[in-house]
Amino acid sequence: MPASTDRHRTAVARYFEAWNAREPEALARAVATAWAPQGGYTDPLADVRGHEGITAVIAAAHARFPGFVFRLTGAVDGHHDTARFSWELVSEAGDASSGGGSAPVAGSDVITLDLDGRITSVLGFLDRAPAAA
Repeated sequence: MPASTDRHRTAVARYFEAWNAREPEALARAVATAWAPQGGYTDPLADVRGHEGITAVIAAAHARFPGFVFRLTGAVDGHHDTARFSWELVSEAGDASSGGGSAPVAGSDVITLDLDGRITSVLGFLDRAPAAA
């Protein structure tokens, strides 16, 4: 049974705001809001620390998948300073919002938070990815 607090849900909402920000200034602002200054992001394709590195990883994802957005799938499950959740990358143009679209990338992430609710680390796992990822 998923358990979470507003703190976990807020952190995850900020995480998705960052991943879905496109304009460079908005992206930098969203990353600074979501992550602690020395926060990290690690998945099978990236291992970075700090706002600049995280911003670069997100910008690269947008370059690779233009017109796609990240969305939460399911509930946020959290306790203490840790939360986990699943997500997918879906086309903004298709009928993905009605459940009929294709999500080329999907995964699950585990985040840890500092006392202010900002992300100190993300451990990401890809459940589905294109062959050339």
